[in-house]
Amino acid sequence: MKRRLLFIVNVDWFFVSHRLPIAQAAQKAGYEVHLATRFTAHEERLRSEGFILHPLPIERGAGGPVALVREFAAIFRVMRALRTDVVHLVTIKPVLAGGLAARFTETGGVLAAISGLGTVFLAKGRRAWLRRFLVEKLYRLALGHPNLRLVVQNEDDFRLLQDMTGLPSEAIALIPGSGVDTDVFHPDASVGAARPVVMLAGRLLKDKGVREFAEAARLLRSDRDIGPEKARFVLVGSSDPDNPTSIDAETLQEWERDGVVELWGTCNDMAQTIRRADLVVLPSYREGLPKVLQEAAASGKPIVTSDVPGCRDAIVPDRTGVLVTVRDSLSLANGIKRLLIDENARRQMGEEGRKLALDRFRIEVIREKHLALYAELIGSGHNEV
Repeated sequence: MKRRLLFIVNVDWFFVSHRLPIAQAAQKAGYEVHLATRFTAHEERLRSEGFILHPLPIERGAGGPVALVREFAAIFRVMRALRTDVVHLVTIKPVLAGGLAARFTETGGVLAAISGLGTVFLAKGRRAWLRRFLVEKLYRLALGHPNLRLVVQNEDDFRLLQDMTGLPSEAIALIPGSGVDTDVFHPDASVGAARPVVMLAGRLLKDKGVREFAEAARLLRSDRDIGPEKARFVLVGSSDPDNPTSIDAETLQEWERDGVVELWGTCNDMAQTIRRADLVVLPSYREGLPKVLQEAAASGKPIVTSDVPGCRDAIVPDRTGVLVTVRDSLSLANGIKRLLIDENARRQMGEEGRKLALDRFRIEVIREKHLALYAELIGSGHNEV
């Protein structure tokens, strides 16, 4: 009989962008692949892949107590009915709810992927502290299955989550991101513009440093060495109404009207979009290991990013990119300016970034690491029996 693998993710588009190649590899390796998520625009595509789909009434964002109970009950029902060999939990709600459900269902092994600690670990104040306290307690409960592996994407999260959960080191795997197809994301010397394009691509959130990016662009438009004619500042992506830190549409339109940034909206071909950039920027407050920075490196683009967990793990400082102070528009502007005025440095960092991507971020490497963990969980489960 085929081994049964169940992915639980909060929404289908995140599964497509971050976990689809792993699911395809598992299916090719002989697993019967199930997916439980909230479906938006990708249900038919995922069904055509041969996956068995299970709709969930799961909403992104905190939600109220009634919604949380409803989401847990739906996840519990799916897990109890399937009795999977391995359940792969991705994003905070599935990890918490699925981890708890796995302790009360016949689930052979649990792979819990925490790609970043999210807004709850960035917010300040008494209310934020209380939420953090509760989430930490829930993580300890949810990650208590006897046959579990926790996947994190950077060393800081490894240490923090080990302290938080009490898991032994051998139960935690560090896998650098969700991988990138280096055949699709590749350098293209023929793509270029008269004025260098400085690009921030992703969800347009405060926590991604979008405000700092706009302010850095404003500063550089007034800089004597850069000015408005020597660079274009571009935002690729859209607001995210489900996220409390989303930049509102009015603010974005005001920035565009003032000539601070160009709004390119969402894109269907990220590889081609990144190839249009001369410099990729992500001044985020904290990350797991940003996919866009892996894609930028694979595309041979130099990077400017914050010196915070996840972001700093995506580059080799002063070799593939530049680190700047988080939440500091002036530091960000100086980092961008450093590369705008030095075309040779941009070229060299792009070449080194491509080497880094081939060494660390290739999707083939990421897929094999996940398949090895699935096999390890199945083997450990049989040993316990």
